[in-house]
Amino acid sequence: MSGNKDTDGGWRSFVWNSEKKEFLGRTGGSWFKIFLFYVIFYGCLAAIFVGTIQVMLLTLSNYKPTYQDRVAPPGLSHTPRSEKSEISFSMSDPTSYEKYVDSIGKFLKLYDDDRQTDLMKYEDCGDSPQPYRERDSLESDQGQRKACSYKRSWLGDCSGKTDTTYGFQKGSPCIIVKLNRIVNFRPRAPDVNALPGPLQSRVQPNSVPIFCKNKRDVDADKIGEINYFGFDGSFPLQYYPYYGRLLHPNYLQPLVAIQFTNVTLGTEVRIECKAYGANIDYSDKDRYQGRFDVKLTINS
Repeated sequence: MSGNKDTDGGWRSFVWNSEKKEFLGRTGGSWFKIFLFYVIFYGCLAAIFVGTIQVMLLTLSNYKPTYQDRVAPPGLSHTPRSEKSEISFSMSDPTSYEKYVDSIGKFLKLYDDDRQTDLMKYEDCGDSPQPYRERDSLESDQGQRKACSYKRSWLGDCSGKTDTTYGFQKGSPCIIVKLNRIVNFRPRAPDVNALPGPLQSRVQPNSVPIFCKNKRDVDADKIGEINYFGFDGSFPLQYYPYYGRLLHPNYLQPLVAIQFTNVTLGTEVRIECKAYGANIDYSDKDRYQGRFDVKLTINS
C-alpha cells in the first residue's frame, strides 16, 4: 500500500509541484516562453504562406487564364450525347428515342425567344455571318457584356417548333452541334480552297462551317442527304469572342443543327463531323478536338 501511495504522490507531484510552483515539470515563466516561441514560429509560417498566395494571385486575372496559349483549340460537342457516342433507336418505339428528344429539348430551352427579350442583356447581331463583335478588353471597367441573341427558329426542322421529336419519329434524327467555349478565342474563317469539295459551295465569309461525311468507306452509300441548319451550317464570327462567365453570363453559343434524312435502316453507320477553321486543329489523342464521330443505328 505504501508503494502505491508513493507512486500516486509522484504523479501528483509531477502534475503540480507546490514547492517549486511547477506544472508538468515547468514553471509559469518557462511555459510562457515556450508558448511565445511557438506563436511567433507558426505566425511566421502562416505569414510566409499567405504572402506567397497573395503574390501568386497578383499574377492571375479574374477574367482569363494566365497561360491561355497552352489551351488546345476548341472541342466540337453535340447533343444528344450518349455512351460511346452511339445513337440507336427504333422509329416504331417512342421509348427508344425519348431520352434523345428530352436531351435536345432541355438544351434548346436556353435558346427560347422569350428568354432573350431583355435588351440590357441581349442584342440583335444580325441573321447573316458578320465580323467579330468586339466589346472592349477583358480588363476594362465596362462591366458585363451584352450577348448576341440566337433564335431557336434558325434551326429549321431541328428547332422543335414543327416536329417535337426532332426527326426521330420519322427516322431523320437531328443532332445539335456547338464549339466549346474558350475565353477570348477568335475562330478564323477557313481558306476555301482547303475545304472538301461539297462544302465549298455553301461556305460563307465570316463563318466557320461544319461538314459531315462517312467515317468508314463502307458507309459511303448509307448516309444519304444531310441537311444543315443555322447560318447554313456554320458558326458566325459575330458571336466571338467570348468574355468568360463573369463578364458574359448570358452568352449563347451559336449552334448548328445537322439532320440525317435518309440513313440506311437496320445497320450501324459511322459519321464524322468537323469544324473547318483556319486556327482549328485536330488531334488523334482527343477525338473531340474540332471534330466528333457518332455511330448511328436506325431501326424501323
